[in-house]
Amino acid sequence: MKQILALILLLLVAGGLVFYSQWRPARNTVSGFVEAHDIRIGSRVGGRIKEVLVQEGDRIAARPAGEEQPLVKLYPYDLQERRAEAQATLAARKAELERLTRGFRSEEIAEAKARRDQLAANLQKLQAGPRLQEKEIAKAQLAIAEAQLVRARAKFQRTEDIFKRGQATPEERDDATQQLRTAEAQVAVRRQELSLAEEGTREELIEEAKAQLAEAQSAWELRENGFRPEEIAAAKAAVEAADAALKVINTQIDELTIKAPPGVSGTIEALDLRPGDLVTANAPVLTIRDTSTLWVRAYIPGGQLSQADLHKVVPITIDAYPGERFKGEITYISPQAEFTPRNVQTIEERSKQVYRIKATLLDGLDKIRPGMIGDVWLSE
Repeated sequence: MKQILALILLLLVAGGLVFYSQWRPARNTVSGFVEAHDIRIGSRVGGRIKEVLVQEGDRIAARPAGEEQPLVKLYPYDLQERRAEAQATLAARKAELERLTRGFRSEEIAEAKARRDQLAANLQKLQAGPRLQEKEIAKAQLAIAEAQLVRARAKFQRTEDIFKRGQATPEERDDATQQLRTAEAQVAVRRQELSLAEEGTREELIEEAKAQLAEAQSAWELRENGFRPEEIAAAKAAVEAADAALKVINTQIDELTIKAPPGVSGTIEALDLRPGDLVTANAPVLTIRDTSTLWVRAYIPGGQLSQADLHKVVPITIDAYPGERFKGEITYISPQAEFTPRNVQTIEERSKQVYRIKATLLDGLDKIRPGMIGDVWLSE
């Protein structure tokens, strides 16, 4: 009899459990972990560490841009010298641009004009040829030379006769001969000068003078008009290139000091650096856990998805603070189910569908820490 009663009692308990499993009210909370953003900070230049200014666990306060807290410093090596070189190059490019923009000095323009005027006058002189007075002078000089030749011939003849009679020395005869030849040469020269004066300037000289005048004219116009726009544009481009190169070096020098991002507050989480260590470029060297924004990552079954609305403010409880409730806002609901097959074939499989949600904490940021366990209350 006792065995029968025990069996009946067991069946009643089993039936009650089955009934409760089928008709129990749906749970209105989902559990998850508190999370925060991890910011991995490094340098774009890399190098050897000169100084480590923070320790693991230090708190970083939010600061505006330009006032970020320095964390690690690297040795500059040759960057300072490269910046000085880039600054000198930029100054030279700016000076060249200024010279081209201003054009030539007034003294240079006046000099070019004077040179042009001088060559123009010379061309006019050559084109006009010798003046009448110059021709008359050439004739007179020829007449003088011919008279001197007649005199030299007479003297030579007398000296020759005396020499034959033995009354003149050989030296006197040689002097007379030399004077005769000099007079003959003078006559030849004067005749050529008179011929040139009568014929006028040669055409080759005139063409040469024209070419020189054209060159001087171009040089004068070049100085008056200044430099071409293409030259000025090229100089501007050179200035911009030099300025860009200097900015790159300045940025690299700024990267020698690894700083906390502006507006970020958090805790130094991962730091294993010592002065003298080498760090590579574009690689994280430390991690800051940003505690300015905390959220609970949880997974909600598909059957309760209707209770979670985007931007809904919900209560959140944290195991570390029993009896306290914090406010949170549902800021993300995954559009796709997780932990379930792609093609659901049965009702049992559909019941396993869950959706990831993110409930961002609106208060309690001063006491709640990442990694704590909490519950998101979908309904009161």
